[in-house]
Amino acid sequence: MGCTANGVAEALRAVADVISEHRDELVELDRAIGDADHGENMKRGFTAVVSSLDSQVPAEPAAVLKLAATTLISKVGGAAGPLYGTGFLRASAKIGAAEVPDVVAALKAALEGVQARGKAVEQDKTMVDALLPAVAAAEKAAETEGADIAAVLTAAADAAASGAESTVDLVARKGRASYLGERSAGHMDPGARSTALILRALAEAAR
Repeated sequence: MGCTANGVAEALRAVADVISEHRDELVELDRAIGDADHGENMKRGFTAVVSSLDSQVPAEPAAVLKLAATTLISKVGGAAGPLYGTGFLRASAKIGAAEVPDVVAALKAALEGVQARGKAVEQDKTMVDALLPAVAAAEKAAETEGADIAAVLTAAADAAASGAESTVDLVARKGRASYLGERSAGHMDPGARSTALILRALAEAAR
């Protein structure tokens, strides 16, 4: 069974809550290897998404994701706004009836959008290091008989969490963190962490 536009909207509200709860953690992660604004930028962006949804929830799941995309692009500063905005925008084009195959296709499209925008690949120490394994895990989970959206998103969230952890040992090759060279090792990438948090929130909401 797929999910409704209201279901997607509720999931985004859950994401906003989780991002708000972890704002300080994301700030500290970004302080170590960036400019310490990732947590506040993400909180501001998703707070604006919720505000837009409070005004009116669009009729289709795709339109809800598109609303989130345009809001994030306009409200989130730094590199995260265009990256997350592009991810949600590409996902909106694939979500369809929000059945299991649509959710997998949306996640894959989000990854492709993020990579097209940011030009990052695996082990560059970016959000791609969380998204790549998440998509692979979602695709694998979707092949399991009887798999529902919650199972697919939980597999994606678990893989994203491991992917985010894997960035601790990496040397950044993209973004502001890359200026630090070897000194960027030893810190988790804030974008990978926020990606893992978002997928966890979506998985919990789907349950």
